Amino acid sequence: MDLVVHPFHDAATGSWSYVLANPAARACAVVDPVLDYDPRTGVAATTGADRIVELVRANGYTVEWILETHVHADHLSAARYLKSAFVCAQVAIGRGVVEMQARLFPELGLAAPADGRQFDRLLEDGERVCVGHTCGRVMATPGHTPGCVSYLFDGFAVVGDTLFAPDAGTARCDFPGGDAVALHRSLTRLYALPDDTRLLLCHDYPPDGRDRRFWTRTSEQRAGNVMMRGDTTLEAFTAARRARDATLGRPALIDVAVPANLLGGILPGPVGPSIERAAAAGTAAAAAAGG
Repeated sequence: MDLVVHPFHDAATGSWSYVLANPAARACAVVDPVLDYDPRTGVAATTGADRIVELVRANGYTVEWILETHVHADHLSAARYLKSAFVCAQVAIGRGVVEMQARLFPELGLAAPADGRQFDRLLEDGERVCVGHTCGRVMATPGHTPGCVSYLFDGFAVVGDTLFAPDAGTARCDFPGGDAVALHRSLTRLYALPDDTRLLLCHDYPPDGRDRRFWTRTSEQRAGNVMMRGDTTLEAFTAARRARDATLGRPALIDVAVPANLLGGILPGPVGPSIERAAAAGTAAAAAAGG
């Protein structure tokens, strides 16, 4: 495997972000970066994202991609902040985000074009994504949202919220545009990957007594996922998923996170001076280095 996976955990939201690095090419991609946000004050901070910046700069990597697996409802994306630090990086998400924008912009009162222009690239199912000389592909995995995608490379896949650890099940499907039938189809595609494929998670919700984890294997999910095993029928899955979704509450940050993330990671509310200084310093450093 040419890529080295660096996981980053955000304790406040239980989220995993990743730097997928190609040391030989001195290149990397950042996946699902998290912006710290205090809902009590409406102030954002970049403590978590700056850990990514530090790793990238310490290794002399060029950030080629800032990849989103979907429009997150439980945390804010740090994509725009990282773009200010790494100006040549392309911020990318699945093309299905356009469907979400068209559906939600009117409801949210957002007077913005619903054509995905807030992102540098809208990715299609099957499209190649290269980090240095190592290429993977995009797999559309809708169900949690219409725009969910997974990123497949040699030996591993970053699956977003589509799957959790086997004892935690799968993504919920009760958000606008969510679809349990589509999620079953997406999981079936992921389960067709080789047995030893590592599936990198966006979240883990460990029960008492289990350490948190950021990856599982395809074979483990097929054999023991509590919501969707390899032999779970469409009818059984959709019934179980809809019953489970009816018991779930709203994510704490959904009212802030969804509008911001639909717009490519616009910073919410008052922006702390630390963000402004860090973003300005990042842009100046990138310009001095020639991008």
